[in-house]
Amino acid sequence: MHVVATAGHVDHGKSTLVRALTGMEPDRLEEERRRGLTIELGFAWTELSGGEPLAFVDVPGHERFVATMLAGVGPVPAALFVVAADQGWQRQSQEHLAVLGALGVRHGLLAVTRRDLADAATAARVRGDALERIAATSLGEVAAVEVSGATGQGLGDLRAALRDLTAALPEPDRAADVRLWIDRVFTVQGRGTVVTGTLGAGTVRVGDRLAAGGETVRVRGLQSLKERRDEVGAVARVAVNVHGGADAIRRGGALLTPGRWLPTDLVDVRLHGDPARDLPRHLVLHIGSAAVPVRVRALGADTARLALERPLPLRAGDAALLRDPGRHRVPAGVAVLDVRPEPFARRGAAAARARELAAMGARPDGAAELRRRGLVRRADLIAMGVPVPSEPVAGDWLADPGHWDDLRRRLHDAVERHAKEHPTDPGLPSEAARRALGLPDRALVEALATGLHRRDGRLYGTATAPELPPHVRRAVDAVRRDLAGAPFSAPDAGRLAELGLTPKLIAAAAASGALLRVADGIVLLPGADTRAAELLAKLDPPFTLSEARRALGTTRRVAVPLLEHLDERGFTVRVDDLRRRCTERTS
Repeated sequence: MHVVATAGHVDHGKSTLVRALTGMEPDRLEEERRRGLTIELGFAWTELSGGEPLAFVDVPGHERFVATMLAGVGPVPAALFVVAADQGWQRQSQEHLAVLGALGVRHGLLAVTRRDLADAATAARVRGDALERIAATSLGEVAAVEVSGATGQGLGDLRAALRDLTAALPEPDRAADVRLWIDRVFTVQGRGTVVTGTLGAGTVRVGDRLAAGGETVRVRGLQSLKERRDEVGAVARVAVNVHGGADAIRRGGALLTPGRWLPTDLVDVRLHGDPARDLPRHLVLHIGSAAVPVRVRALGADTARLALERPLPLRAGDAALLRDPGRHRVPAGVAVLDVRPEPFARRGAAAARARELAAMGARPDGAAELRRRGLVRRADLIAMGVPVPSEPVAGDWLADPGHWDDLRRRLHDAVERHAKEHPTDPGLPSEAARRALGLPDRALVEALATGLHRRDGRLYGTATAPELPPHVRRAVDAVRRDLAGAPFSAPDAGRLAELGLTPKLIAAAAASGALLRVADGIVLLPGADTRAAELLAKLDPPFTLSEARRALGTTRRVAVPLLEHLDERGFTVRVDDLRRRCTERTS
């Protein structure tokens, strides 16, 4: 299917022309038919000579309904521009052309209508004037047909020109994420909410779940050109019967592929039209069928920051326009550059941002965006409309190579600095490393830790074990002397306190291999557990706690935790609640 929107001044014959081409009445409302004035969007369709369906979005031409016109034109790739031969170029002709130019529409066709009401010379003059004006916009040079919807004159030529127009339209991306701008919402008895719109990209299927206004809806049914469908691919006029989320659905909203869009209320844009500094502070942003008041802050000569009254699902590269409804004019078209700009938090930030925006090209640059952000999730970059320039460094995270190398250097420096400041506890906890580098995810720390030693959730550099200060080494030597003659008579709490061996220092000494920490407050010399197992292996199995205590020449205070330690090491195993035996590992 192809979809074309009409454009042009009020009462220049847009609806009459659509009616003549399709045999359908585009004006849905009784008031429209009674007054001969299009008020709401109208829809009709026909088949081209090759059998391809061609749908028309017929828009109102009166200046009071420009917002409605924009809702119809916004998502449509091509326009049928209408100028009456007997009236020529008019005020709304100019505003409608400004709309098409601001939106960057590149495919169009001129119909000089009501040819039966003007002589050949007048029609030729109107045609030449209109073509010259259109050529100065994004539409460029377009074909033109003189036609009369009332008499049928030129309809064959118009059909041929429409066939040529649609043949030149770019192939839509039917695998793209869905963003169906809603231009109409109504309720069907027994079926619930139905929305209509022009599907510009992607594919919608019955059963799909889509996001709408922060809620999730399910597609119950689909129609396109009044025919039921199981799926509809772009480009197409489509009616979607949805279940759920009725309160979140309205004209100007959108049905979206879930999780693939980042609604935003702050965007940086490039302007085409009036200089940024000359724009009023308050305007209305139009994109798709949405119309949202915005506050404009000029940045550079042709760049600005827009603060939206409500969030919209926008991406870099989107085309939109700013309209001044009070003056009935379009001061600027908009190309979205960034949908996640950083807030201005310091003096000079706005000027620096203006320089960044000035350097941005017409198409989003994934490498440049990654360089500017340093780190970003792959899914977020896609949702911003920016191509992914590289593979993730960890999980879904992308990193600019230069920033990643700098983070690795900073991590190594942080690990070494921690070891120097805490020689008895040189391992930097991964969570502390994450905070020190300001990283959003601990997985990034793990990915950065190449060349470092990792143990028990800590990172070690050149110092892989605690370095004991002199007073701790002296205390350890004293413990060695105490245990020289009685290797299993662990010093009691009073002796440890006398030596200044706090729990933290004991842990450091144990980590360095200077002491064996059997349990809280129980320390022996390294290798004491192996020696204890060898002595116990000489007992007749199974043995009791008392027998083990006597064989080791120690007290119950030491024997209980030491036997539990041997159980954990696999030297001994319990036979029942009272007895143990040595394992093969001991023999």
